[in-house]
Amino acid sequence: MSADHENEAVPNVMTYFAGVEQRVQDPVDPEGGTSMADLENVWGRVTERLRHDIGDAAWRNWIKPLRVSRLQDGTLTLEAGSSLARDRVSSQYADRLRVISAAEYGIVKQVEVKLAAPTIIENRGNDSDRPAADADGYKAPHGTVSHDLTAGLDPRYTFANFVVGKPNELAFAVARRTAESERVSFNPLFLYGGVGLGKTHLMHAIAWQIWRQSPGRKVMYLSAEKFMYRFVRALRFRDTMSFKEQFRSVDVLMIDDVQFISGKESTQDEFFHTFNALVEGGRQVIVSADKSPTDLEGMEERLRSRLGWGMVADIHPADYELRLGILQAKAEQMQVRIPDKVLEFLAHRIASNVRELEGALNRIAAHAMLIGREITIESAADLLSDLLRASSRQISIDAIQNRVASHYGVRVAEMFSPRRARNIARPRQVAMFLAKNLTSLSYPEIGRQFGGRDHTTVMHAVRTIEGLVNSDHAVAEDVQLLKSLLSA
Repeated sequence: MSADHENEAVPNVMTYFAGVEQRVQDPVDPEGGTSMADLENVWGRVTERLRHDIGDAAWRNWIKPLRVSRLQDGTLTLEAGSSLARDRVSSQYADRLRVISAAEYGIVKQVEVKLAAPTIIENRGNDSDRPAADADGYKAPHGTVSHDLTAGLDPRYTFANFVVGKPNELAFAVARRTAESERVSFNPLFLYGGVGLGKTHLMHAIAWQIWRQSPGRKVMYLSAEKFMYRFVRALRFRDTMSFKEQFRSVDVLMIDDVQFISGKESTQDEFFHTFNALVEGGRQVIVSADKSPTDLEGMEERLRSRLGWGMVADIHPADYELRLGILQAKAEQMQVRIPDKVLEFLAHRIASNVRELEGALNRIAAHAMLIGREITIESAADLLSDLLRASSRQISIDAIQNRVASHYGVRVAEMFSPRRARNIARPRQVAMFLAKNLTSLSYPEIGRQFGGRDHTTVMHAVRTIEGLVNSDHAVAEDVQLLKSLLSA
């Protein structure tokens, strides 16, 4: 029987199970002396018999996840992973479970379904990888999970392990407020920034903090890619109802890298309705992306609007002070002695993103432990020569502004001035266009480096030059030449 038929009228329960209570096979003593192994063994027979009645889809969604808890005074107690599952089983399957259970266990007068105690998150790595208690007194949890809602969470990514500086202080503050608040503070919370700046770290930290503070809340964390995969799978197996109920029954939904569903209309439509259902129900939605909601190309306007409803916080590229602080904290965690001058050298030379910065430190630390030689600036530069060459090729906003000003014969200061004369505004627009195409900076970040302009001004400039490149041969030649000179 498919999931589409599971809500159809069910034959009279007692008629369907006529005679079942006469076929008692090896009943379990209901008043004590029954081991958990015995309970679970018989429970397997109960669920299999119900499976033949309700079909594979309904059985897989509602019965298979149940856990048998105890059998006492004629009451068989089961545990469900969510309030939605508890209510569905109680209303639609409890009578049938009672009749089958009476046949298998013996005297079962009623079946009671309760919400399971909060499960603890599994770390798929080795125990040696787990952190000790952090500055907040939080120790990464041990145990197993009963579902895959939290697959991929890293126990090292906590608020205590996040180095805060001016470029990320707003994102950190709103993330922590959202995680610690008993009520929904910002809905949705939208975090965005370039690659390797800490978005995923904050997403994981929020999840850990929620479990620590409110272990009864059901949190689902996954990437937008996995959301799409599950949706496509549900379509393929004609099981979209279960998909909807699973995602709309959580207390907190966390979607990482939402830009992945850009251009995927069906997935966007499903995410839009899931988003609305959760927000209207007072549940928390937290999303991350590489761009702000207004800059997500290939995303429906209604979805971009919804994503910008709540709190939007961007994470800027780390400045020198923050990069140095991250290196110092990482070296301390690794318990590796690295000279301050080497850390300062790395902080100056690797400015692209935090991920590359930590990768460079890992390489140096591993080399020091394996070879046993003293770490110096010279040895670090030699070991990281490939990474440093790539980093030196990064194009800066300053370089773009200087090159464009020289090409058009205007002063660099005009890049920041409020003047709107055509001979000034056009070079400035070209510089903004190149900044967007040749760097990983967001529109707001580019705007700040062009005299504190609003991100909408930068968006307008980019679209204007895009149009001229396709329609004006002279502008197209200028842009191509400038790109070549800057990339040389």
